Amino acid sequence: MRTSYHLKDEGGPSTPSKSRLIPTESDALKEQANSIFTSVLHSEVTTPVHRAPSPVRASTSSAPPTTPTRKRLLSYASPSRSNSNTPSRRLDNTGDDAYSMSPVRAESRQLLESPRRKLRSVCKTPYRVLDAPELADDFYLNLVDWSSTNVLGVGLGSAVYLWAAHTAAVSKLCDLSNSSDTISSVAWAQKGSTLAVGTLSGRLHIYDASTLEPLRTYNQAHNQRIGAISWNRSVLSSGSRDRMIYHRDIREKDTRPFKKCAAHRQEVCGLRWSNDDGANSSLLASGGNDNKVFIWDLRGSARGRGSSPYGTGSGALGYSRTGPTSSSVSAGVTVGDDPGEMPLHRFTQHTAAVKALAWDPHVPGILATGGGTQDKHIRFWNTNTPQGTLLSELDTGSQVCNLTWSLTSHELVSTHGFSSTTAQNQICIWKYPTLDMVASLSGHTHRVLYLAMSPDGETIVTGAGDETLRFWSAFPKKEQGDVRKESVLDYGKLIR
Repeated sequence: MRTSYHLKDEGGPSTPSKSRLIPTESDALKEQANSIFTSVLHSEVTTPVHRAPSPVRASTSSAPPTTPTRKRLLSYASPSRSNSNTPSRRLDNTGDDAYSMSPVRAESRQLLESPRRKLRSVCKTPYRVLDAPELADDFYLNLVDWSSTNVLGVGLGSAVYLWAAHTAAVSKLCDLSNSSDTISSVAWAQKGSTLAVGTLSGRLHIYDASTLEPLRTYNQAHNQRIGAISWNRSVLSSGSRDRMIYHRDIREKDTRPFKKCAAHRQEVCGLRWSNDDGANSSLLASGGNDNKVFIWDLRGSARGRGSSPYGTGSGALGYSRTGPTSSSVSAGVTVGDDPGEMPLHRFTQHTAAVKALAWDPHVPGILATGGGTQDKHIRFWNTNTPQGTLLSELDTGSQVCNLTWSLTSHELVSTHGFSSTTAQNQICIWKYPTLDMVASLSGHTHRVLYLAMSPDGETIVTGAGDETLRFWSAFPKKEQGDVRKESVLDYGKLIR
């Protein structure tokens, strides 16, 4: 039986970060129960109750066998005074299995009764589902974002709609059908009610959602569709199918970008600023259809200085605009003769388009990236080192469409699409850095391309090509101690 049992093992132990696949139904509770069951089964099958008596060896002498003489056959002897060669008496031990009413052995009972890690329970069904007609089933678009004022912005076809979470009221922000244009990306500023909207034609619109009025329009922001937008205070960064990344300060009337980044060889489909308000606040991560991830530091040579992360230049991030005497025309806008910023790091391990990017809010400088259909990996990078370090990787077995970190716990949410396993269109929650799966949520019938988190960090909303938005209670409430640490009265943050 021992031999038969060990034949059930397939492959043996391996590194979880490189071999884990998303199962059809998997969460931490089932994984823990399966682990205990396997241990008990191993104990029951392979652990003998008593040592088997040694076999009688044939005598090598030629003398005929004789009957041993026995003296004091019925003599009494206590266990303590018995001969050392006499086997111990089982029935004298009250803890022996003979007195147990349990169907399993003592070793198995110890496994079952041992304390186990308390696991967090996650509701597997969405608490709200909204219809989202014309929500595009396009991997390269970013059409859902949640503001700090608790308003959800969604791009549907040629219009942008706002859904207020506290009142469930819906309002239309804009409709570009008159200009025959289509929404390709939306992104809220970190604070306030300013929303940036990118379109398929390369236009970039800035709106005040509180008044539903446009603030600014860049008619020729890019030559082709704008699929990725990210904010850093007043700096708006946009990535396009024309392979360019432009940075604009919306406080200035000039429509020209003050910086450009030109390193990707195909469409830029992911942009994410590191908004930790620390030394890494000027780092921008970009992912492209060329399978590359670049890290940009727009402070340039100011990175090693101990000054403010935004410098003292004429604009945000300490830039100084080049004069109009020498310029080049790109994407319909005039940019200084600077050939473009050079990336701080280049990560080339992905083998498919990288749209999913997420900076760890708990550990500065840690970046999570997710690859598309041919890659299926989530990789974690330390951008604080001179060359950038790959910390770990997780094989999810399916296309990684989006990533976001929890604000209340050190966990990561990933949404998925095409899969090489039976599970598709999953929403997975992972514990970092162990990369253990906390929960797997399902409900969408198409790729889960869109993901956003509520400002309190407790709820996530997912969108898919099935034209639905689903709201999930994914994370616990923020502890009171964490709220105090983020108070504006924490003067320790103001000391340089």
